[in-house]
Amino acid sequence: PPSCPVAAGPGNDGDMCGRFAVTTDPARLALQVHALDETGAAGLRPPNYNVAPTTDIAAVVARHDEPEDPATRRIRLMRWGLLPPWTKPGPDGGPPAKGPQLINARAETVTTSPAYRSAAQHRRCLIPMDGYYEWRPDADNPRGRKTPFYFFRPDGQPLLVAGLWSVWRPHADSGPRLTCTVITTDAVPQFAQVHDRMPLVLGEADWDRWLDPDVPAPADLLATRPDIGAMAMREVSTLVNAVANNGPELIAPAGPGNQPVGLF
Repeated sequence: PPSCPVAAGPGNDGDMCGRFAVTTDPARLALQVHALDETGAAGLRPPNYNVAPTTDIAAVVARHDEPEDPATRRIRLMRWGLLPPWTKPGPDGGPPAKGPQLINARAETVTTSPAYRSAAQHRRCLIPMDGYYEWRPDADNPRGRKTPFYFFRPDGQPLLVAGLWSVWRPHADSGPRLTCTVITTDAVPQFAQVHDRMPLVLGEADWDRWLDPDVPAPADLLATRPDIGAMAMREVSTLVNAVANNGPELIAPAGPGNQPVGLF
């Protein structure tokens, strides 16, 4: 399989290769970010070291119980790959299998893009990750083999990445399906040697402003540099290239004992 499984397309723009790791159970995550766990999945979601597009992932939102009540943080499961409300269902009545997967949204255009501007007004989220993967092309052969890297916090704390979410119904009388996308921005110089884009990682001081459902997306946060003060990166095994591979060996430092033989 190719090292970058997600095709570029409208709203996707080839921003990232579309893989990350999540090992924290929603209930534990709720404690970490002071949120209510509304996933109903406590203890049911095993660690996932190779999250791929269309997977259901945990996202943090802020919503009101009643209009007069303050918005509170909640954790909900959402399909990774935003479906705008007007998206037509596939032949089986579910999400369409063809067309671009809107897994990434560029920070520079989320407030103007037809696919994202409605969500940017009042449906913003934070997407927790242990870390994310990116692939560096060979300088001498850009179309050849690519080297995977893992971006993470060495202290073990999750990255909270800015995102957008939407409510999709295949038909007017269908139940709602929550979907989301990761916002990307220009990579900081330290990480641009691997890829020129990266997720918009937000620090805790900005979480409530970003999640506030009563105001549009804060322009200054969309334009800010990602919060990488506690982050690091390392080369990892090409095992991550295949979605079927899933285990802690994917995030281990690359080395003679952590590379597949004859697979890639």
